[in-house]
Amino acid sequence: MYKILCRVFQVFMKVAMYMLPWYTPEIIEGSVSGSELISDMKKRDINRVLVVMGPHMLKRGLPLSMLENMAHMGIMYQVFDRITPDPTDAQVEDGVKLYNQIDGQGIVLFGGGSPMDCGKAIAARIARPSKSVKKLQGILRVHSRKRVPIMWAVPTTAGTGSETTMAAVITDRKTNRKKSINDVSIIPHICVFDASLTIGLPPDITAYTGMDALCHAVEAYTNSSYNTDLEDHMAQRSVKLIHDNILGAYSDGTNLFYRKNMQTAAFYAGRAFTRGCVGYVHAIGHAIGGLYKIPHGKTMAILLPHVMRAYGKNAEKKLADLSDICGLSTDCEIPVSEKSQLFINWIESVNRKMSIPSGFDCIKEKDIQIIVRWALEEANPLYPVPKVFGKNQIIAVIRKVMLDNSIHADFI
Repeated sequence: MYKILCRVFQVFMKVAMYMLPWYTPEIIEGSVSGSELISDMKKRDINRVLVVMGPHMLKRGLPLSMLENMAHMGIMYQVFDRITPDPTDAQVEDGVKLYNQIDGQGIVLFGGGSPMDCGKAIAARIARPSKSVKKLQGILRVHSRKRVPIMWAVPTTAGTGSETTMAAVITDRKTNRKKSINDVSIIPHICVFDASLTIGLPPDITAYTGMDALCHAVEAYTNSSYNTDLEDHMAQRSVKLIHDNILGAYSDGTNLFYRKNMQTAAFYAGRAFTRGCVGYVHAIGHAIGGLYKIPHGKTMAILLPHVMRAYGKNAEKKLADLSDICGLSTDCEIPVSEKSQLFINWIESVNRKMSIPSGFDCIKEKDIQIIVRWALEEANPLYPVPKVFGKNQIIAVIRKVMLDNSIHADFI
């Protein structure tokens, strides 16, 4: 009965999805230090902006030319960079205060998923000043696009897809629990693509962010209920781009061809899952990552093959499609189940080549029940997963990654 109720809820959500004002951010390509971004601000008569970025961005020098050009063109800015890898509700409130102090007119989201999530949550709070972050977390609790400040997203990684998503994941500073604000109102308005900003990423961050994008695309594609042809097509294109470029970007981080393709893949994946949703990889991963402070992309990479196997026959056809798209299975006579396995094997192979472990060495027995509870609360009934899991299936996945860790300890 529980699983039937989840599916009934998803039927109603699918209908509701068609009533939402979906859109894809406008794309500006070129150097972020060039005139395109500043010209867009001037065109919109924006003169005061909050620039949200990670704590080390200024030291790395990535935003300096952008900030200098803003100042030169008479655009006042305030940098907010007091952000941790998992932004908290307290940090969001600090950002809101700064925005109000400068009487801001817009927000620049500069960096990876953390500053983008924090910036989108700040925008949500500005649109709904009477609601706390906790009250905004959930589904469609902002619903005020006109009151959300205009947002320019400038990604410096290629993975989160936050520049095109309706989600902002924020951690409760008291419980360490991650939860999302999910609302089409907080999809950024403009995305600025500059692949040169990703050149300085170290190999491990390149690996984690790239696998995060892969997880977004695979989960969006293996889900089905909410997708239109657009989301399926974008997920497929993303998986193909990642298959062709992730190891190149990992081994040759200065290659702009690989970097640009990975940025494009992340964008497609983000747009796909912002409607198609993610699944139990993210639901379990948010719980584990929040509790043990593990990088999000690393958690996704470890869990992705295990969850896909746990779906069994329910995901085989979609995974077989992806196997064909990537050229892993050119023989039409190969059974769908074998094609599916080839794709999962490829994920594990990429993880090994990028030194990503196959399991976790941090999960404590006493925490398993809270991981299960948080995962089920996040996923059910919202995510239109191939197979609805209950408590026992979630525990089985957790046990599997704990077991694999002991077997493959040499990868840790």
